[in-house]
Amino acid sequence: MSSISVADPARDQTGTRPTIEERPLFGWLFAIAVACMVAAYVRAVAFTPIEALQGAAQKIYYVHVPAALSAYLSLGIVALMSIVYLWLHDERADRLAESAGEVGLVFLTVVLTTGPLWGKPIWGTWWTWDARLTLTLFLWFLTAGYLVLRGAVEDPAMRARYSAVLGILAALLIPFIHLSVYLFNTLHPKPILLKPDKPSMPSEMLITFFSFFVACTILCIALISARYRYGVERDGLRALESDGGDR
Repeated sequence: MSSISVADPARDQTGTRPTIEERPLFGWLFAIAVACMVAAYVRAVAFTPIEALQGAAQKIYYVHVPAALSAYLSLGIVALMSIVYLWLHDERADRLAESAGEVGLVFLTVVLTTGPLWGKPIWGTWWTWDARLTLTLFLWFLTAGYLVLRGAVEDPAMRARYSAVLGILAALLIPFIHLSVYLFNTLHPKPILLKPDKPSMPSEMLITFFSFFVACTILCIALISARYRYGVERDGLRALESDGGDR
C-alpha cells in the first residue's frame, strides 16, 4: 500500500523541527472495505434472485441506496464537525469536515449515476425533475460548492468559518430529501426499507442490501480516514514550508 509521511505542524518542546513519520495512506480498514464490496457484488450478481417486475435492473438498488446512506453519513459528519469547529475552533474538526465533504461528493456522484441507470429501464427516462431527484442534485451542487469555497479562500480561519456554515446548511437538506416522496407527488418510489412498517423485501434481498450497506459504510469511513491522513500530511508540510520561509 502507498504511504505518506505525516508531520505534526507543531514544534516540540526543544524548538526543533517536527518529526516526520511514515504512515500508510490506505490502511487495513480500506482493505476490509474492498473485500466486503467484492463479496457484496458477488452475492448480488450470483446469489440474489432477479426481481419479477423490474428484472436485473433492480439490482442497481443494492448499490444506489447504500451509496445514498453513505453520502448522508459523510455530510452528517461535515455538519457535526462544522458545529464543533464553530464552537471550539479546533483545526482537526475543520480538517475532518473537509475530508468527509470530499467523500460525500463521491458517494453523491454514485447516487446520481446509478439512479438514471436504474430509472431508464423502469421509468422509461433517464431523469425527471421530481422533488427527490432535484433536491439530491441540489445537494450535490452545494457539496461541490463547499469544496470550491475551501479552495477559494486563502485565510485558514475565514475559510473554516465560511465552510462550516455552508456545510451545516447543506446537511439540512438531507431530511427534506428523505421526506420528499411523502410530501410531494413524485415519480421516485417511496422507501422500501426506511419506512415505519415492516420492510417489504424477501430475506435474500435484505441480506444482499445489508451486505452492501455494511460494505459502503466501511468504505466511507476508510476513505474519510485516508483523506484525513492526507490532510494532516498536507498541513504539516505547509507548516514546515512556512517555518522554513520565516527562518
